[in-house]
Amino acid sequence: MLAAVESRGAAPAQDQQTAQAPASAGPVSTGPVSTGPVSASPSLPAPGGLEIRERVAVTGIRKAVATTLSRSRREIPEATVWQDVDATELLALRARLKRQAEAEGSSAPSLLALIGRFVLAGLSRHPELATRVDTREDGEQEIVHFDGVNLGLAAQTDTGLVVPVVRHAERLSARELHGEIGRLVGAARDGSISGKELTGGTFTVNNYGVFGSDGATPIINHPEVAILGIGRILDRPWAVDGELTVRSITTLTLAFDHRVCDGGTAGGFLDFVARCVEDPTTALADL
Repeated sequence: MLAAVESRGAAPAQDQQTAQAPASAGPVSTGPVSTGPVSASPSLPAPGGLEIRERVAVTGIRKAVATTLSRSRREIPEATVWQDVDATELLALRARLKRQAEAEGSSAPSLLALIGRFVLAGLSRHPELATRVDTREDGEQEIVHFDGVNLGLAAQTDTGLVVPVVRHAERLSARELHGEIGRLVGAARDGSISGKELTGGTFTVNNYGVFGSDGATPIINHPEVAILGIGRILDRPWAVDGELTVRSITTLTLAFDHRVCDGGTAGGFLDFVARCVEDPTTALADL
């Protein structure tokens, strides 16, 4: 989803993270979306001076997205934290890996796969962000922890927004994660992805940077409890060792469910991922 920046502005989509999506993400049905007019009696009058041209049914993927995200807003006491991050060294590492892979006739991990590994490492340190809140029959709530992470990657397709899920992503290397992301996103776009591969996520990553957005407030993909959003990478003035220079900067945004943790946990997770992005070589050596 993220990309190297050759000049000021957003990077080419092919070097950005493999899955692309707008600011809000949620699991969706694979049913068709109706674009025809609705014959039911109108309940909303046209604004003064305008005539209604068409009514379009909210069905299929659009209805599933609306249902999931509306439920998220109703049920989750959501809070958001964000951090500007220097991605210069990550872009340089990705470029080195790409040159090496080309010489070997293989493929290098994408920026999304590298950041995905940092996210998974952060979740191992802050597992509350990959849990779910469950309500028992007696009305009491429990925070449910799992023995791994099913990582969702929000992706925009011709039929709408979907979230392919990499199951037990914590078991994969950056290169393996890259391959699985490519397979799932490709299947989502050609319509061959299974329903199982679109469900069961415990944490979602959403890159809206490929659409030119610097930042956003992503909506949590219910019933998950957190989502990480990634803005586009831009050349910006940045202080390094007391000197002003130009660096490649992105904004990471974390929306989280305040029922499962407080700001200290959310901020700790976000800062860990940010430090990995800023010093990826050291981070990968410790993963």
